[in-house]
Amino acid sequence: MKFGYTIIYVPDVAASLAFFEKAFGFARRFLHESGAYGELNTGETTLAFAAHSLGAMHFHDGYVEASASCKPLGMEVAFVTTSVQEAHAKAVSVGAVELKAPELQPWGQVVSYIRCPDGTLVELCSPIGS
Repeated sequence: MKFGYTIIYVPDVAASLAFFEKAFGFARRFLHESGAYGELNTGETTLAFAAHSLGAMHFHDGYVEASASCKPLGMEVAFVTTSVQEAHAKAVSVGAVELKAPELQPWGQVVSYIRCPDGTLVELCSPIGS
């Protein structure tokens, strides 16, 4: 078994791709012509976005939309960087909401949290042991 994808259901796939490109520097790998599904080049594991309309097709009883929730969902996407402060500031400057400013943790890692315009919770962190 191999971890292949994280798919985030969002209101506007193209807008989420554009935000992640601007905020974090990821390159767009693919956007389906329907606009309902897209992927970013993020390394070995694919980060993808799908429209809520696709989610509705898969989950007939519905699901909690991150964009509609007042609080962040109990899951996050974490990006490792040697420049947490810079990455945090850039994400906020292009529309993310700061949830927790960069802070040195007792185990030596710098960690911050932001919430993207589509509701996605993102942790920005330095490599462990750095």
